[in-house]
Amino acid sequence: MAVPGKGVNGPLAGVRVVELAGIGPGPFAAMLLADLGADVVRVDRPGGAGLAIDPAYDVTNRNKRSVVIDLKAPGGAAQVLDLAERADVLIEGYRPGVAERLGVGPEECHARNPRLVYGRMTGWGQEGPLAPRAGHDIAYIAITGTLGMIGDEGEPPAIPANLLGDYAGGSLYLVVGVLAALTHARAGGEGQVVDAAIVDGASHLSAMIHGMLAAGGWQDRRGANLLDGGCPFYGTYETSDGGHMAVGALEQQFYDEFIALLDLTEAAPARKDLARWGDLREAVTARFKERTREEWTAVFEGSDACVAPVLSLREAPTHPHLAARGTFTDHGGITQPAPAPRFSATPTRVRTGPARPGADTADVARDWDVPALTRPTTP
Repeated sequence: MAVPGKGVNGPLAGVRVVELAGIGPGPFAAMLLADLGADVVRVDRPGGAGLAIDPAYDVTNRNKRSVVIDLKAPGGAAQVLDLAERADVLIEGYRPGVAERLGVGPEECHARNPRLVYGRMTGWGQEGPLAPRAGHDIAYIAITGTLGMIGDEGEPPAIPANLLGDYAGGSLYLVVGVLAALTHARAGGEGQVVDAAIVDGASHLSAMIHGMLAAGGWQDRRGANLLDGGCPFYGTYETSDGGHMAVGALEQQFYDEFIALLDLTEAAPARKDLARWGDLREAVTARFKERTREEWTAVFEGSDACVAPVLSLREAPTHPHLAARGTFTDHGGITQPAPAPRFSATPTRVRTGPARPGADTADVARDWDVPALTRPTTP
């Protein structure tokens, strides 16, 4: 079989990554590295990682290979350290101190491989009063102020799935940190620990908003600002068939086109008259209720009014623009987002489907020269 990372395009081809299995942001970060061409070996636990999904459909494990190691069994830690010795990167998502107790913490790994980039993915971070506590995406973004920004005025905060915390504030920051540390290690031979905390990443995402808040250009409450639904020409509107259209006509020229296509030029209050934004919202709401989502999509097609239909997950892959770009792909009967971003010299692709726990043990033992993987753990 073809060996991931050997003869495969992608800017990270040849980079070896060990992923200590977890759920959520850690696996997603490892998937992104795998999509970019890295040879990612996922160390699965006996009995699985706890996510209630059939491994055959867990797209976050695509482009990876899997071995099963019981880190609590005698000799389990030694097998992981053998992999770490041959790796460029290791990713773990345990609570602080757990990897150390299992014998695979940074000190043990760096003793075997000083160049190793040791990536740690947590919600609260490696230190601080909440570091040892359990948590999930919603709690992490709650204390950063980002959850409190989202939703309508006078209503509870809206829940943005687990995209904002786990994946934007967590996975993507871990990958940025790992790649930066990998560059440093290759330049000077020095590995290091990357502490990626979702509370840090989610807070960092709000940098522009904090600047606007300090300048007096942002009110510290929901539904009262230009980009949080408070503005009548930046939001969503229901159509006659129960669908929705998304409007982002912020600049004057886009707003003018938006109002013209709605046929509200004479009736709409002035864009800059904040005192009449309520009237403007009512007019726009009523107009969108006159036609279906499909009809409004046709009205705004080809315009610069910055209006788009709100599609469901199943509808998105069929959108003409996304279909033309190949934003989604089908692999193994599963429709899924294609790897991103795109590279002119080292294109990426979905090479393999979700790794099945332990299915690649023999191949990894051979390719990484770790024969102990195929032997039972011993003291």
